Amino acid sequence: MRQLHSRILPFIPVRSIWLTLVSIVLMLQVWLISPDSAAATGVYSMPSLRAGEQTWIIDQAGVMSRATRGELSNELANLADQTGNEVRFVTIHRLDYGETIETFTKQLFEKWFPTPEAQANQTLLVLDNVTNSSAISTGAEVQSLLTPEAAQSVAQETVMVPLRNGNKYNQAFLDASERLTAILSGEADPGPPIVENNVQTEGTFARAEETDDRSATMIVVVLLLAATIIPMATYYIYQAIQS
Repeated sequence: MRQLHSRILPFIPVRSIWLTLVSIVLMLQVWLISPDSAAATGVYSMPSLRAGEQTWIIDQAGVMSRATRGELSNELANLADQTGNEVRFVTIHRLDYGETIETFTKQLFEKWFPTPEAQANQTLLVLDNVTNSSAISTGAEVQSLLTPEAAQSVAQETVMVPLRNGNKYNQAFLDASERLTAILSGEADPGPPIVENNVQTEGTFARAEETDDRSATMIVVVLLLAATIIPMATYYIYQAIQS
């Protein structure tokens, strides 16, 4: 019995060490296999910004080219100088768990512009490139030009159409900038992009004349085959009976 205890006891510390190592490995695997949660974007991780700052584009998702960012910055800076209306575009890569693009945009809008006075002439358009979803928030003064319906159309049509047509992010934001600039400058709303319907409705079915011609041809072919095969079959049957 003493010998048995002396054999078991030395293995107890080894087992404890082994379980500890397994636990550490599992924790590391969870941390390494789930980098997306660590990379998710929350309002708390966004840089600070306030009305009047010359920051128009924050492309955290990295979906815009340098040329596009430069062109957009120039357009939005000119819009702010000429009208006092400020527009900002933000892209993120992955939302926090339980967050939606609408709640994120609203919270970011309130973080950057915490008072009604600061929000008055502001427009914020945010895109999450993982879900390809976008949302927009606007201030009270902006809504006299950019109605809620038009704002939603910008976010859900002007931005979305190029994305559905091959993830054309640069085109999506250039189109959004052009439309917002027109509306916020007091010009007529150019409207959402026209979606072309490439479904072919002609040529799928045969015309009545073609159907009649095909039917007549098939009848002639069947009659010719019958005229050839029936006499031959009759002859062979007759010969079989005679023999």
